[in-house]
Amino acid sequence: MKVCCVSVDLDAISCYYRIHGLGAAPAELEHAIHERALPRAAQLFAQRRIPVTWFVVGRDADARLGAAPAANAARLGELAARGDELGNHSYTHPYELAKLGRAAVDAEIAECDRVLRAITGARTRGFRAPGYDVSPDILEALAQHGYRYDSSIFPAPGYYVAKAAVMAALAVARRPSGAVLTNPRALAAPADPYRPAMRAPWRRGQAPIVELPIAVTPVSRLPAIGTSLLVAPELLRTRAMAAMGKRPLFNFELHGIDFADAEKDGIPGELVARQPDLRLPIAEKLARLERILDELARTWTFQTLADAAADVQRTA
Repeated sequence: MKVCCVSVDLDAISCYYRIHGLGAAPAELEHAIHERALPRAAQLFAQRRIPVTWFVVGRDADARLGAAPAANAARLGELAARGDELGNHSYTHPYELAKLGRAAVDAEIAECDRVLRAITGARTRGFRAPGYDVSPDILEALAQHGYRYDSSIFPAPGYYVAKAAVMAALAVARRPSGAVLTNPRALAAPADPYRPAMRAPWRRGQAPIVELPIAVTPVSRLPAIGTSLLVAPELLRTRAMAAMGKRPLFNFELHGIDFADAEKDGIPGELVARQPDLRLPIAEKLARLERILDELARTWTFQTLADAAADVQRTA
């Protein structure tokens, strides 16, 4: 059985302002992803009865912080009640998480875990690191908290090179990016699910959790994530989808911003100019995603990442 897991990273607009060195994001857009993009995504998946793993930044859904985070938590609770999974995406989304000390890593994971438990009343099973960068300290913290899987490894050399070039250009322009380059050893990590080594997450080992790498095509290791497939020409998108048929698991990652509409959501042009997916109106993005999901449904079975991890745990 071929399994496809759809996940959505609910990174706030401010994360993209940091990536592109644009300074502080407009305050009125602080919760735009949860308030505007998430409902569009949830409706699309509900219509197709596709279970989704939503990776939550804890601060954005911490009901103790005010009315808006409490409303975000309520929306996420409704998704969990219908069978979706809520995953840990750290508490404040620090791109440098893998470079922080163990105490800071544990605090980021534990605080988001607290928020998710308050929403669902259940244990959280999975984690995705900001910026796809995972470290031995992160694996140790996840194991200590009883997590079942990590889904941070993104073994896509082309993506790494493009990211490095953008970061270098921003540095020259004296607008340094808030993003951080991942450990380059992760680029050679297994592209299919595996049990990692605790001190070397990019290698196979005997960790108590499993790694579910984000989708890349066989051989060429081109990104097969939502943002790249949305903006790719039809022919390239079709070829990438066909190539993924050779993998046992399609870990299809999307971002909340993939469901944003620059005009309807009031996203400033300074960010739109740097995010190609924001130049597509939401109607076109949804139409493309519908075609992708319908094609996947013909040959793949949809599961949450937690369910896929349980299967891997039994066989890895």
